[in-house]
Amino acid sequence: MKTAVIEMAAIAGLRHVPYDQRNPLYTTTYGIGETIIEALNNNAERILIGCGDSGTSDGGSGMAQAIGVKFYDKNNELLNITGGVDIGNIHHIDMSEIDPHIQNVSIDVAVNWKNVLCSESGVAKVFGPQKGASKEDVQLLSNNFDHLAKLLKQLTGTDLSYVNGGGASGGLGAGLAGFIGAELHPRFDIIRKYIEISDAIQTADIVITAEGCIDYQTPNDKIPSEVARIAKQYDKPVIAFAGTIGKKASLNYESGIDAYASIIPKPATLEKSMTDAAKWLEKCTENTIRQIMIGTQLARNIEESPEQSVK
Repeated sequence: MKTAVIEMAAIAGLRHVPYDQRNPLYTTTYGIGETIIEALNNNAERILIGCGDSGTSDGGSGMAQAIGVKFYDKNNELLNITGGVDIGNIHHIDMSEIDPHIQNVSIDVAVNWKNVLCSESGVAKVFGPQKGASKEDVQLLSNNFDHLAKLLKQLTGTDLSYVNGGGASGGLGAGLAGFIGAELHPRFDIIRKYIEISDAIQTADIVITAEGCIDYQTPNDKIPSEVARIAKQYDKPVIAFAGTIGKKASLNYESGIDAYASIIPKPATLEKSMTDAAKWLEKCTENTIRQIMIGTQLARNIEESPEQSVK
């Protein structure tokens, strides 16, 4: 089966938005829709979409426009949705001009399963501030997502307000499910379909995993914690590398991660961190392996000379 893989963050990720220009009211998933159309034009039979690290909060409305969905206001005027700020102006939706080839492909979406579209724990309130939203912006986006959920329920008969993964990538998960009938999956479930990770972990001496930020959210079904869960089934030690170490990172010890470290050697701008990430990761890995070697040597010395080790 010819499969296209689309990574949301590569197209509309937060890293593409300069820090001083971040405003999720005016960022769009339009490029995701364009990429879906490109996949269809190249005869893809299956599309896998990875949702994460987005710079958007438009509920997938931009993606929908790119594939042919039309949005109208209360005066029946065609709307151009430029971001989450415009969702509240939508009065009705016309999906009659969606590219018909979409019906012929299977679309699976890898999402953070804990993210939902609406409520106090909805994506606008949890992740909006990270994307540059003010307190007022967060409330506006939250209200607009409530509105979008009602419109999608009228269209599909399905309430996507609290569907697992619906809040992924600023509501793109709900948009993909509602507008094109995509199926949402926990990210790790998708990975395990294509990578025999359990076999690799079982034969490893040590497991190294990574994430952009290790914090209190990591144990909630994020990849490092899922990797650690499998590793502990085989009693394997786990180290996690991260760009930053965030709030309550120590909670990860309880999820099976034995140690974690930031790869950033000194204070740096986001731009420099992105540029030098590969070099820093290599150096951090070398330093970590050297520490493991020291520990291994100490353990060997103790085993060979227990009397001296007591002294």
